[in-house]
Amino acid sequence: MVRSRFAVFAWANVAYNLLVILWGAFVRATGSGAGCGDHWPLCDGQVIPRAPSTEMLIEFTHRLTSGVALLGAVALLVWAFRAYERGHRVRQGALAVMVFMLLEALLGAGLVLFELVAHNASASRAVAMALHLVNTFLLLGALTLTAWWASGGAPVSLRGHGRLPWLLGVGLVGTALVGSSGAVTALGDTLLQHGVLPGGLNQPLGAASHPLVQMRIIHPIIGTLVGIYTLFLAQAVTARRSELLARGFAWGLVALFFLQILLGGLNVTLKAPVWMQLVHLLMADATWICLVLLSAVALAVPEERTAPAPLPRTGPAALRP
Repeated sequence: MVRSRFAVFAWANVAYNLLVILWGAFVRATGSGAGCGDHWPLCDGQVIPRAPSTEMLIEFTHRLTSGVALLGAVALLVWAFRAYERGHRVRQGALAVMVFMLLEALLGAGLVLFELVAHNASASRAVAMALHLVNTFLLLGALTLTAWWASGGAPVSLRGHGRLPWLLGVGLVGTALVGSSGAVTALGDTLLQHGVLPGGLNQPLGAASHPLVQMRIIHPIIGTLVGIYTLFLAQAVTARRSELLARGFAWGLVALFFLQILLGGLNVTLKAPVWMQLVHLLMADATWICLVLLSAVALAVPEERTAPAPLPRTGPAALRP
């Protein structure tokens, strides 16, 4: 059942959250994560800071936009429960959105309260950044599925598709690993640019380099391996699902992955400017969304339909057995 206005609102939530994610990356790239100090949810102990610095304004804006995203998730959940019957997949998707949105808020609060922001170069911050990225992907996935199902997308089943669910699962885990390693690599680039880590972006990489700097080699290797895997995954999906939509998402995923590899190389060549980091992150989010939609299409099952009851027989026909 399609609720056109709800579907538009759900896709609008996907688009808006992409903007919030990009602004969050801008906060990290500009070193503004401590702009509000170690206060949360208040900013420097104030509801609305007075005479804010540039860093405080950047961080405060991110908190405001994140708050609007939370309200959007609440509205999505309430609307889904009012518009769809009990047990409907759109309800389940909206509930998952709410769970991951709350986790996103808690992870963001943890970064601030434990001072894992700005110039912190600890292993704890790297782990927190990776977890934050994974949860962001899960939130985007839940938002995308909710919007897809509200637009008429069929329900999903893991049965009756052979090994396809396992292959897609490996792709999802691999893509999340690429994203999380990319988040840690971007953190290292930011700390190098701000002089927190010695050597700068032109330093040679070696065994003695800081672990965050070594990620500049590890991340591209992981990305290339998963990119090659997407070729195999696309062939496996199109072998079982010949629909135009499945083929489009499958080969679109391959194209996005190899475009990401090119953008990653360009990012290194340009010394990781902030705008290039944001473009790279946006394409990573687009790749994840494409993979989620591919999974939804590849594992789709037809809607159950109730056969109409036979019409009662009348006249002489009703006398025949």
